[in-house]
Amino acid sequence: MRKGTVRLLLTAAALVSFTGIAGGQQTADSALVAQARAIHDRVTALDTHVDIDPRNFTSEHPNYTDRLDTQVNLPKMFEGGLDAVFFSIFVGQGPLTPEGYQRAYDADMEKFAAVHRLAEQLAPDEIEIAYRADDVPKIAAKGKKVALMGVENAYGIGTDITNIKQFYDQGARYMSLAHNGHSQMSDSNTGERDGVWLYHGLSPLGKQAVAELNRVGIMIDISHPSKESMMQTLALTKAPIIASHSAVRALCDVSRNLDDEQLLALKKNGGVVQMVAFSNYVKKSPPPSPERQQALAALRTAFGLPAAGAGGGAGGAGALSAEKRAEYQRRMAQVDSQFPPPPRATVKDFVDHIDYAVKLIGVDHVGISSDFDGGGGVDGWNQASETGNVTLELVRRGYTEEQIAQMWSGNLLRVMRQVEKVAAGLQKKAD
Repeated sequence: MRKGTVRLLLTAAALVSFTGIAGGQQTADSALVAQARAIHDRVTALDTHVDIDPRNFTSEHPNYTDRLDTQVNLPKMFEGGLDAVFFSIFVGQGPLTPEGYQRAYDADMEKFAAVHRLAEQLAPDEIEIAYRADDVPKIAAKGKKVALMGVENAYGIGTDITNIKQFYDQGARYMSLAHNGHSQMSDSNTGERDGVWLYHGLSPLGKQAVAELNRVGIMIDISHPSKESMMQTLALTKAPIIASHSAVRALCDVSRNLDDEQLLALKKNGGVVQMVAFSNYVKKSPPPSPERQQALAALRTAFGLPAAGAGGGAGGAGALSAEKRAEYQRRMAQVDSQFPPPPRATVKDFVDHIDYAVKLIGVDHVGISSDFDGGGGVDGWNQASETGNVTLELVRRGYTEEQIAQMWSGNLLRVMRQVEKVAAGLQKKAD
């Protein structure tokens, strides 16, 4: 089925996305909606960070081929015109021990296998894995969705640098050297909380990893590592780097966001920052009421979940069985009804971050990501089926189709091609 045919069959669903209230604003006029829809249909919308639960990637239904309650799945991707995603091969930070490394490696392999199962067994006519930048437009032209993989946290590499090539062979095309908590490779941004650092940037092993990532052809992702780690990475890398899911620190002062110095350094490197539609990184909301905090703490305790802010994606609920997860969500809805959460950021707030970065470092260095199913989402873009609302807001602000195409995928694919080129040169030189 061709891409255009898919969109035509799902016009009614797409209409909800394009003509609904995007970011709390009044419904756009019909001409603007028509323009945005046409542009969205022509560009390749690529999201660089989507978390997954391998239990949704089995042959048992419901699975990722069904319209699950996850923010992303194949039906919602088709409904919203989300053409390509980097599925996150994520593992949380644990002890820096052989046992910890093995558990992380096993978890990574399980997620790699899940993505391969989806594309090669469950839905080969609907989605295909891209291994090179040029694969993305070729797969999209077939009317299929595009699966890519990015490793969030190099913890699973352990202390054996040769595992980087093994991860590449599995399909990894970007890798961050840390997540929330210091790894064997790098300090994390979370060091800002207590001022405790292991390496003041990269570890000796992390510096070796930068060279090996360049050699193999994996983009280096600096979204979670510390600022000092990022700056040291820039001094060492022979290829452009990315921030797979970060926002602007000047607009929302959290350690996961990039300050102006980091953004300008990223521009100088030729890299790209993929702005993330994660409400708490887009706009600081007032703290929840004490009653809500108490209710949430009690709920998490009842289900044996870690305290809020401990990381792990979707507040840790993804670790629950399907039955317990449904019960957790039912009780969460009761908490939300009794003690409403503070207002979330909107699509408009999210595009404010895009505007800021474009003005500071240029449209060539800005992209888009969601962190869906890992805590991401804003009002107006809270699931893949609402992806068109981002394009609508960009059109409303006067961005051209060429600029929108760059931000949705062009800039990221340019960096990916350059990383491939650098790797080819390094490998040829070594022969």
